Amino acid sequence: MDGQLLPVLLLLLGASGLWGRGPGPEGALEEPPEEEPPEEEPPEEDGILVLSRQTLGLALREHPALLVEFCPWEAEGIAEWLRRRVGPSATRLEDEEGARALIDARDVVVIGFFQDLQDKDVATFLALAQDALDVSFGLTNQPQLFQKFGLTKDTVVLFKKYDEGRADFPVDEELGLDQGDLSRFLLTHSMHLVTEFNSQTSRKIFAARILNHLLLFVNQTLAPHRELLAGFREAAPGFRGQVLFVVVDVGANNDHVLQYFGLKAEEAPTLRFINTETTKKYMPADRGPVTATSVAAFCHAVLGGEVKPYHLSQEVPPDWDQRPVKTLVGKNFEQVAFDETKNVFIKFYAPWCTHCKEMAPAWEALAEKYRDHEDIVIAELDATANELEALPVHGFPTLKYFPAGPGRKVIEYKGTRDLETFSKFLDSGGELPAEEPTEVPGAPFPEMPENTTEPKDEL
Repeated sequence: MDGQLLPVLLLLLGASGLWGRGPGPEGALEEPPEEEPPEEEPPEEDGILVLSRQTLGLALREHPALLVEFCPWEAEGIAEWLRRRVGPSATRLEDEEGARALIDARDVVVIGFFQDLQDKDVATFLALAQDALDVSFGLTNQPQLFQKFGLTKDTVVLFKKYDEGRADFPVDEELGLDQGDLSRFLLTHSMHLVTEFNSQTSRKIFAARILNHLLLFVNQTLAPHRELLAGFREAAPGFRGQVLFVVVDVGANNDHVLQYFGLKAEEAPTLRFINTETTKKYMPADRGPVTATSVAAFCHAVLGGEVKPYHLSQEVPPDWDQRPVKTLVGKNFEQVAFDETKNVFIKFYAPWCTHCKEMAPAWEALAEKYRDHEDIVIAELDATANELEALPVHGFPTLKYFPAGPGRKVIEYKGTRDLETFSKFLDSGGELPAEEPTEVPGAPFPEMPENTTEPKDEL
């Protein structure tokens, strides 16, 4: 489609209401969410709407017509998204020549083989094809093509120019084709058996919905490290769909990944395993050679519950208790937080968090105010460099109060972050007056940055 036709096409779509309420042109094979998140209002600059893929659909629904100028990096994806809604989302295949041409044209091609093109399963297939912009789709009901590709029943087949070359998804004869199941299948099998982590692949790694990731940290500039990739790849097929195999080059711009796992570049080659749902991390019991056998054994041990997760901790600073705000790390947290003679108020923060930086002066003032109170400790802990098994932190800053006495009681602070309210909270033994506002939003863990050194909650 000529880029000059896009504004005209958008005008037609906006006026006719053909856009509908479907998902925007995300270009990913993702399972639709159970609840639709609230849509973000597009911002304005000098009376001009600044649109993105996420806000374009909303803008078109609110305005009967729009004239849109596209940035080069957005135009191609949106144009393809529009093509698949105005025209067919899958190419109709009538013979082997057409099927081969489609398969040869892209690295990943999905073809639906359906004996009856009026079946409801075909509508499910085409609906998914509308938004999966990274993949070309075909559709056929021709018996000779069923025979050519060795099929006897309705099947969705993913063809790829790497790894196994092909993956089949037979349609359940009783239940039919489930879009969520098909989406997960295509995501799983379109992934390479081994994916190198970088800014281009990170989004797809997390979109794959595979919770277990096995990471091999290597320096790709060193020949002995590169030789380990063969054994790593050899072990991967046995864990397809269960464990995602990822290579992290410590010589590239991946310092944020190393930091997240508490590693230094010189520790490569080494393996780490993480469950991205629980964020539990695992390491091999020894520094033995990385072979197909050792990799498979490590995966089986983690999946079988035979390996305990490890937790990051910095070393205890020599002067950790010399300032009004005490410095806690994983190694001294227990002895300070659960000291039965002290009331301990702790800020769990991230060095890059804007909210944390904004409240830092109030926290310092609080510590100065109570520095002569023997039974009160004001402390802070960098939750990106120190992990606590019993107290996971899900946002920054998180404030927790550990009152004196037995029972290991923990109270989460949800009040206003200023000196006056902090003081009322401490003076009342961990309670706020009823009129105090409820929780102030914290900074959530960020998505994995693509071109920054900041950390993330997931690999």
